[in-house]
Amino acid sequence: MKPIRKLAFVVNPEKDGAPELARALIALAERAGATIKQTSTFPISAGFLKEQDACCVIGGDGTLLGVVQEAVREQVPIIGVNRGSLGFLTTFSADEARTHFAELLAGAYRVTHRSVLDCSTGSGLHDIALNDVLIKDEINSRLVRLEVHADKELVTDYTCDGLIFSTPTGSTAYNLSAGGPIIHPGVEAIAMTPICPHTLSNRSIIFRQDVRLRIYSRSKGAKLLVAMDGQRNLVFCEGSPVEISISPRTLPLAQRLDYSHFAVLRTKLKWSGGFVEQRR
Repeated sequence: MKPIRKLAFVVNPEKDGAPELARALIALAERAGATIKQTSTFPISAGFLKEQDACCVIGGDGTLLGVVQEAVREQVPIIGVNRGSLGFLTTFSADEARTHFAELLAGAYRVTHRSVLDCSTGSGLHDIALNDVLIKDEINSRLVRLEVHADKELVTDYTCDGLIFSTPTGSTAYNLSAGGPIIHPGVEAIAMTPICPHTLSNRSIIFRQDVRLRIYSRSKGAKLLVAMDGQRNLVFCEGSPVEISISPRTLPLAQRLDYSHFAVLRTKLKWSGGFVEQRR
């Protein structure tokens, strides 16, 4: 890849060790001749990533999600350095960042393009999500009846706590906790997973990449909350549908040349495919 000469930093000062790590990486970048800009505010302001070669996010996955809209708009690759807990999106550890940052700045990285969801409501609200779109009643304790259509064809209706519409990237987030499938991020698809449906059968559905989904509220008088990546909420009343599709734009994500999605799953989720006999 091309060397990084203009580098933006987004640093979460609430994360332990993030400011100190940022200072160390900024020093490395400046020694390599890169021009630096920095902020500790996220979501970042419009235009902050304009004409940048990359953006280094130091924090957790929530910090990175606050950069997604601008990174998608400007098509600037994100370098995620984890100072949070799991860190599925912020795939560089602090030690890896310190050790390999000079090489990365010189071009030793690859960029993968992650699909994002485009979500709009009939009331004119619009947003994008990297992980998931959650649709539920505005009041947490209420069941909601939701009717799902795919390309004008009725799929089914659910009486449930809500529905999660997930990208492959977000399949290891809320979707996984609700019993949904793990999807490799190279796949272009949308997973729909009901949350606590009032039924004896409960299965996720995987939709093809060019599907256009419409979700209607059939709960009289209900206000629906549409949560984008668990960070931004759209609220509207019954009548108009929520429309969800895969955006034509993607999120560029910078990764090490030896990055392995399955290694991340094994490490972060302590995941193993079989029984391992313990030696005595």
